[in-house]
Amino acid sequence: MDADIFTGILVGEQGALSLEEMVEACGAETVWVVELVEVGVLSPVGRDEAAWRFGALDLLRARRLARLARDFEASTEAAALILDLLDEIERLRARLRRAGMEID
Repeated sequence: MDADIFTGILVGEQGALSLEEMVEACGAETVWVVELVEVGVLSPVGRDEAAWRFGALDLLRARRLARLARDFEASTEAAALILDLLDEIERLRARLRRAGMEID
């Protein structure tokens, strides 16, 4: 019986991924991750590319953006806007829940 072997990267709250690790985790090109930083989708800690460290939220946002761009054949900028709007919807729903309001 053949068994599938999966590997993963555990990313803590303090940010553990270098630029190279982020590229590998996203299955992307370096230029794409750099573009996401330039347009404000990702916010790594560190002054330059060699020192950048990405957290779990950055990895999640990059993967979501990649799916949006692929599924809707959208540019990086359009997918970033969609991602920001989805994040805002999530924040507003959380606010409503905290206020005790039901959400459909």
